[in-house]
Amino acid sequence: MMDRAVNEFDRARGRMAGDFRTMITDGEDLLKAAASVSGEGFTAARTKFEERLRSAKAALAEASQPVFDRTRETAAVADHFVRGNAWSVIGIAIAAGALIGFLSAKRKATDARRG
Repeated sequence: MMDRAVNEFDRARGRMAGDFRTMITDGEDLLKAAASVSGEGFTAARTKFEERLRSAKAALAEASQPVFDRTRETAAVADHFVRGNAWSVIGIAIAAGALIGFLSAKRKATDARRG
């Protein structure tokens, strides 16, 4: 499930990168048109730039939606697991905390001997 979300995100990221490159190119065209072309050329470049901007916004929204959906699904599954296995989760949390504390104390002792 997580791999699928990562793959979807990678594909969307590639599409967005392309859209942003196009938007930058169109922005450069817009600046050139503003400096050297009549009102018609400027209007055409501006319209093209606005279309690309809308496309980039849509790509961003499209790319982020599956990630948000997967996050909600994962959170719901985790919530269901925790509610059904509360004591197991508490035990795992205590064990993880004890391990982190042990490793931290060991590191402090090693640092004290060196310093």
